[in-house]
Amino acid sequence: MSRVHDALRRAEQGGSPLEGPVPAVAEESRTPGFVPVNGGVAPPVRLNIQAGMLGEVRLVPFHPAPESHLLDLNNSHETPAEEFRTLRTRLNHLQSLQPLHVVVVTSPSPAEGKTFTAVNLALAESHLAESSVLLGDFDLRRPIIHNLFQIDRAPGLSDYLTGQCTFPQALRRLEGMNLYLLPAGSPVKNPLELLNMRQAKALFEELPRSFNWAIFDTPPLLFSADANLLSTMADGTILVVKIGSTTFDNVTRAMQSLCENNVLGIVANGARASELYSKYTYYYSKSE
Repeated sequence: MSRVHDALRRAEQGGSPLEGPVPAVAEESRTPGFVPVNGGVAPPVRLNIQAGMLGEVRLVPFHPAPESHLLDLNNSHETPAEEFRTLRTRLNHLQSLQPLHVVVVTSPSPAEGKTFTAVNLALAESHLAESSVLLGDFDLRRPIIHNLFQIDRAPGLSDYLTGQCTFPQALRRLEGMNLYLLPAGSPVKNPLELLNMRQAKALFEELPRSFNWAIFDTPPLLFSADANLLSTMADGTILVVKIGSTTFDNVTRAMQSLCENNVLGIVANGARASELYSKYTYYYSKSE
């Protein structure tokens, strides 16, 4: 059994993701592995957003930028895509055990793969026919999701929170998919103050009425307080670390900053393809 599945089994039995080495489950610094740990749920705040409003959302073509590194999840032979399906399966299982719809994806430091993980996890979830998924760019300091999907940055999150547009006007829906995008919106001077508004807290509570999953990319934990604030409003947090880059001290500090009470798991990013290639080679060679 692979190291990632060993780690998954240990975590289900009450183990900590910080006991022993973080599992290497990424290909070419991009493919994730998942180690579930006990999570918590933030207190609710209500806002009136109705599911029927989603019919007003503007459709946009799915034309990702060449440098976006979005995975082709229709290609079952692609190892990274299979790893995201595994991550999806683990999260869907956790969802069956606890209220879990709004998830924050963050990392201790920049350039550890949090945006890559958030985007491809949202794509994987949206491939389930019954699942409406929202991918939100809550990194108002350095937003990038609008560039990856080649859509307009505004109107978006900041415009909605400041009353410049309605919620459907802030969204885009990818044609032929169940994936909705919430770009960062117009630049703001004080992102933390904006995210601390009552409207932001209310948004987190109301989203499960319209989406099975809401997955948010946020700034790094150790460089701003944004992700810490957002994690207290979300149902859970996924921490992304990069093998060979993220230090154990930074992982520990990040976990402590989150109080370790709503961390759903750790995605280990940065292993070489050869570490996962063999287990898929045998499986697919039998049918080729």
